[in-house]
Amino acid sequence: MEKNNMERPFVVCHMLASLDGKIDGAFFGAPEAAPALKAYGELRNFYGCQATLYGTTTMLGGYADGRVGALSAGNVLPPKKDWVNPTVKALGNFIVSVDPVGELAFSSSAIGKKGRPAAHVIEALTEQASPAYLAYLQKQGVSYVFAGKDRLDCPLLLQKLRNLFDIEKLMVAGGGTVNWSFLAAGLIDELSLVIAPVADGGTESVSIFEQSEFLPHSGPVAFHLTEAKAMNEDVLWLRYNR
Repeated sequence: MEKNNMERPFVVCHMLASLDGKIDGAFFGAPEAAPALKAYGELRNFYGCQATLYGTTTMLGGYADGRVGALSAGNVLPPKKDWVNPTVKALGNFIVSVDPVGELAFSSSAIGKKGRPAAHVIEALTEQASPAYLAYLQKQGVSYVFAGKDRLDCPLLLQKLRNLFDIEKLMVAGGGTVNWSFLAAGLIDELSLVIAPVADGGTESVSIFEQSEFLPHSGPVAFHLTEAKAMNEDVLWLRYNR
């Protein structure tokens, strides 16, 4: 995996999916999906990414402490400019939280989940985020960057992650809308799919890539298969590049 010529991180989208392309839903609880879940977690180490990026829904599903609620304006409000907490930046391991309007709550500047090392939180905001929310993030020690006016500017975000945090490899890990945002912008260099041998069939489950109505329409995006590997007798790992 060679570094991009552009001044941005190498981006891999690493996802666990059911046979029908779902990335959440009842199939996660099926015992037959357990080996795929294990393989998915182990393969995160294969890429050696310094940061993992999640969308707002995924953050609410197990990383953030819910929504922040009403905030006091306070006396001194920060300007709408990037803010980096140098103390926790030194961890060298990051969770990038896509939170365009600024609504997620955090009890700490770092998150440790599922046996992984603690990761410093970087909030990816747009100019919709209020100064009161910025003051809240600074109080919690959570770094933040601005990338876009009213919707996420993915190329700008990647440039800032590279320049401000020295992130050379980034893992994009859902949900479907944020995955598609990066794909439609031509910013996913590799797609890594672990396929669980279970079909979901749920009509409300999210797929690997989801075109949202608030995003500009984009046509189909093609990949090239670079590797197909059986992780055990039922679990398949597929790697694609652009």
